[in-house]
Amino acid sequence: MTESLRHTPLYDLETELNARMTPFSGWEMPVQFQGIKQEHQAVREKAGIFDISHMGKFLLQGTDVLPQLQTLVPSDLSNLQPGQAQYTVLLNPIGGIVDDLIIYNQGTNAQGTEQVQLIVNAATARKDWAWLQSQVQDRVQMTDQSEAMVLLAVQGPEAVERLQAFVEEDLGAIDRFGHRVATVLGQPGFFARTGYTGEDGFEVMVEPEVGQALWRSLLDQGVAPCGLGARDTLRLEAAMALYGQDIDDSTTPLEAGLGWLVHLDRTPDFVGRSVLETQKQEGVVRRLVGLQLEGRNIARHGYPILHEGDEVGAVTSGTLSPTLGYPVALAYVPTPLSKVGQTLSVGIRGKEYPATVVKRPFYKRAA
Repeated sequence: MTESLRHTPLYDLETELNARMTPFSGWEMPVQFQGIKQEHQAVREKAGIFDISHMGKFLLQGTDVLPQLQTLVPSDLSNLQPGQAQYTVLLNPIGGIVDDLIIYNQGTNAQGTEQVQLIVNAATARKDWAWLQSQVQDRVQMTDQSEAMVLLAVQGPEAVERLQAFVEEDLGAIDRFGHRVATVLGQPGFFARTGYTGEDGFEVMVEPEVGQALWRSLLDQGVAPCGLGARDTLRLEAAMALYGQDIDDSTTPLEAGLGWLVHLDRTPDFVGRSVLETQKQEGVVRRLVGLQLEGRNIARHGYPILHEGDEVGAVTSGTLSPTLGYPVALAYVPTPLSKVGQTLSVGIRGKEYPATVVKRPFYKRAA
């Protein structure tokens, strides 16, 4: 029996806009409204709003919450202060990535209980929940808010200004990867200066009624509604990994170009540490690289990477960059072929097309 698709609290508002809907990780989500390219450009040039309420939202409360999470991630959490966030990865015993996530330290509440918010991928939310429950001890209480709360991403050069019109507190005072509870449309909301587009902006978690009202208010201000299609092209231009394509249970953060998340000198013990220690000492066999192709030949997920006629790797993500005007891709290749400037080929419909390893990210916003 096929499981019915879930809908976010914004579903009716999205269908009113004639959004093109698609199944995604058990949810029916908008893939586009006016068009992927238009929505992409709106975020790069002005501001766009995404419904990301399908993502996993876990609240962890208790004692020693961060020390317990520390045993599951390779990033040092010891200096993560209240109001700060850390992007990192959950690891399995072979050093593979269970999921990538953001950890938000919300400090202690009035009762002296530590509170940590986790935002995880929709596709892995159930897996992550089970993994965390099997690892954290009884003194940490876990609450799954995934279906109870709306999560919006307001992104773009004008995002903060547009959002500020409905928020009492000064959003400009929140640093990149900072967060706080603020008052939006007269109600409390969780505001994090994080995102998945390469632009400035906020991710906002609120009660469903507040989320619906904020969605309408931002659209009335001219903020463009955006779907998963533009979200994917934006994140790929910024070379941000997509779980299930660029990273998964079989890829380690050192292979995936996420070595900056691995703090072996500061994190004494965590799941998968021995594997990463060995990779650090001996080097990795393969690396995730950025590729630039010529013309308009798009390298799609799964397409082979070739060198001197031999298949040496595979594309994980690829698109025709709306901002840059040429095709870009991510792919795993042998380490000796991973240096910037290396010439490779991509097999597309039985033909080989040249590709060059380039520095990531492909696009970076002006400071």
